[in-house]
Amino acid sequence: MTRILLTTTSFQDTPGEHHELLAATGWEIIRARGPLNEADTLALVGDIDGYICGDDLITRAVLEKARPRLKVISKYGIGVDKIDVKSCTEFGIPLLFTPGVNHTTVAEHTFLLLLALEKNFFFHTDSTRANGWKRKTGHELLEKTIGIIGLGRIGKEVAIRARAFGMNVIAFDVYWDEKFAAAHNVKRAASIDEVYAASDYLSLHTNLTPETRDMISAKSFPKMKKGVLILNCARGEIVHTADMVAALKSGQVGGYGTDVLDEEPPTPNHPLLTLPNCIVTPHIGSRTYESVVRQATASVKNLILAMNGEKPVAQINPEVPTKKVV
Repeated sequence: MTRILLTTTSFQDTPGEHHELLAATGWEIIRARGPLNEADTLALVGDIDGYICGDDLITRAVLEKARPRLKVISKYGIGVDKIDVKSCTEFGIPLLFTPGVNHTTVAEHTFLLLLALEKNFFFHTDSTRANGWKRKTGHELLEKTIGIIGLGRIGKEVAIRARAFGMNVIAFDVYWDEKFAAAHNVKRAASIDEVYAASDYLSLHTNLTPETRDMISAKSFPKMKKGVLILNCARGEIVHTADMVAALKSGQVGGYGTDVLDEEPPTPNHPLLTLPNCIVTPHIGSRTYESVVRQATASVKNLILAMNGEKPVAQINPEVPTKKVV
């Protein structure tokens, strides 16, 4: 029987049509609770034909064990930095993904983090839950400048919402959409450093690459306004954790709101978890019922198409042909 490994927890925990779509295939579904580290992933591959993954660590060693039986990997989501894409291509394994399904949800989460920081939300809720009435004065978003690094689907949605709050928007992206920028009054920065210098709030929406790893660090903080608020709904490794901790303690960075960490799930003593000017959510920026169903359904449809030798909706390595498996 065709066997499919399913590890994404939001897929499994959220009701919707994706469950019926997958069940209707008649395939045997092997379930695990991701994100998985390399050892856990290695233990599960070898006798599976297809793989619907979240943020599992899929290394070359995993792929070497998984082949030749593994024919398709269908990523639930868009980030493939935990997957050895080069080895997938070398081994002839199509790697599918689901662009355009979670940009609204992640943009909304970005503003949840921003508003929570600027309005001292958790300080106030903690106070009232403890039968207190302590108050801190916050700030308006109106006329503040938000800098967006990465003006893709999510970055654009953040820009739209920022304009609705009456904010000034500056952004940097290598692939600039002039039509969108003009329509929403987004200023194009000539460099990332220009975004750093102008921003009251800095919002990260770029992929994790060798160039963006540790991009936000002790080297970049002096280029920013003192007290800048930084928002990260991209990847934890874009921010150098130890440098961020030091900047938050010194006041160089006024607050850090992040949905992602360099270590997920974090150890209990992760240094960002106890700082009062840092808000961490458990990588749930795209976990809404609407978004999960879109992502999960897209990942199943992609898998079904590829397993039947048909062209999937979106593939990271389109040069690798799909072959009929079932």
